Amino acid sequence: MLLIKRFAPGIFVLLWSTGFVGAKYILPYASPFTFLAIRYFFATIILVALAKLANETLRISKAQIKESVLVSVFLHVLYIAGVFYAVHLGVSAGIAAVIVSLQPIFVSLIAIPMFGEKLRVVQIAGLLLGLIGVALLLLPRVFKGDYSSSFSALGLFSCFLALVGTTVGYLLQKRTGSGIPFLSGTAVQYAAATAIYFVLAVIFEDTTVIVNLRFILAITWIVMALSIGSIFLLFFMLRTDSASTVSSLYYLVPPSTAIQAYILFGERIGLIGILGMGLAALGVLLVTKEHKG
Repeated sequence: MLLIKRFAPGIFVLLWSTGFVGAKYILPYASPFTFLAIRYFFATIILVALAKLANETLRISKAQIKESVLVSVFLHVLYIAGVFYAVHLGVSAGIAAVIVSLQPIFVSLIAIPMFGEKLRVVQIAGLLLGLIGVALLLLPRVFKGDYSSSFSALGLFSCFLALVGTTVGYLLQKRTGSGIPFLSGTAVQYAAATAIYFVLAVIFEDTTVIVNLRFILAITWIVMALSIGSIFLLFFMLRTDSASTVSSLYYLVPPSTAIQAYILFGERIGLIGILGMGLAALGVLLVTKEHKG
């Protein structure tokens, strides 16, 4: 358990950051809601199977079901759909990432009265450094006009809707998640998301899916690495650390995404971007180290 806790933050950032790249990669083969319905359908099946193998009961109380569905609406629907739909509308993965990366600020402010968490001056400085670092990372793209086709009103609205979704869903999971069996509770979350996305896809989209090897590989990665792996790590960390500490890791997602884009697509990172990554990493170090101390 100690080994998992030690490496969980780094693995989580690596897995979570692939979601922004994956959103752009998968959309040529399926519309956003259609793809997300497929993603959460398979993730639900896998979680039910894991619960069976682990002999974990799938029966939870009505109150726990309601809490799980509420988390699903914010964390798996508003957040995920907001990001995917924004990318679908032409918002760059980088711009979407920097907007969503405001989450640690909101989580920290809300967590103070909700959980009685106290932020020290060093932690506040760390949160601000992380925000500045993310902004610097994306600044060169803005100067190059990367925002020109991205700032549609609906696209920006989708990004901020995603920000609200991840902030509220994150805090709800922190408040109620520890009292709900992990596999069965998450399976309920995913089943609810599947149903919502199915309805949205039927109403608003052409549900045609282009199935080829790239689509199969992409959806396999997104289901296993993101819906199973990263969510397991996120919920595990929320049970063992403060909301502010875990949330600060979100600052490292855009830098991680930028590194992946450089490796996969040859997108170069300038000196300002490198400085931004350094500040984001320092910010996370200050928040997490101060909390442990």
